[in-house]
Amino acid sequence: MKYLVPQEVGNVYFSKANTIYLYSVIIPIFFIDFNRITTSLIAVNILLLVLTVCIGHSIGLHRGIIHKTYKTSKIFQNILVYLFVLTGLGSPKNWIKMHYYRDFWQNKKDCPKYFKYNHTILLDFYWNLHTSFVPKNEILYEIPNTDLNDTFIKFLHKTWIFHILFWFILLLLTTNLNTALFIINFRIAITIVGHWFIGYVSHKYGYAHYEIEHADESAYNNLILGYLSFGEGFHNNHHAFPKSAKLGLKWYEFDLGWYIILFFKKINLIQNVQQSIKKETAKEIKLKYNFPIKL
Repeated sequence: MKYLVPQEVGNVYFSKANTIYLYSVIIPIFFIDFNRITTSLIAVNILLLVLTVCIGHSIGLHRGIIHKTYKTSKIFQNILVYLFVLTGLGSPKNWIKMHYYRDFWQNKKDCPKYFKYNHTILLDFYWNLHTSFVPKNEILYEIPNTDLNDTFIKFLHKTWIFHILFWFILLLLTTNLNTALFIINFRIAITIVGHWFIGYVSHKYGYAHYEIEHADESAYNNLILGYLSFGEGFHNNHHAFPKSAKLGLKWYEFDLGWYIILFFKKINLIQNVQQSIKKETAKEIKLKYNFPIKL
């Protein structure tokens, strides 16, 4: 896959580990008896999605650790990172690194194919969920050492899969296989595939308020995906104001993650919340639309 990034940038390779994990999560779903799934179990899964994806991933890892849009105590940060691990998305350290790689290249005009969204959704499904990128020079991306060397993040980097297995086994012993597959596998599959799909669509289709000058990717906002992803689908706003904890900037862009952040601030779990910090290279544009999806 040398054509995806220049040789001096790094290497993209097929990841057996990513692929085996992905299908070990997805395939067992076909054995779930959905006739036995109660409204209570559905409610539990929705609650877990809010706790893990909204609070753990969006608020904790993305807005908190990666973009540092607020400050919090080490204890609360560790709780948020652990909730991220329960999303089933993988190692928090790997996610931090990949986010810095993508941001670095997407904010340039010479963005490599691997990080630029000029390809089809099916090709992106393969690249995003079945491959890995190894940079030639990681120093180039200026990933904070405080994050890379964080003791708890390094611990979860090595052990994240065992935490998923622990909760699966616990559910299996205390309930039954059908429930364990629904709560663990079904929820994680929704998270993995949903995160990939929202990321792809948000870079290709929707509407935009801003354009990032001298960048290949300005992304788009999507109302439905924005609501479903707790604000992450308002991706054009995020590209324009990456240091803002608030992703939904218009009155109709409901950002649940933002309101939970305000709640955490009110009870003093987080402080110094940043909102809509202007990015020098972002300019407001006449509303731009791009909708047709090509397979």
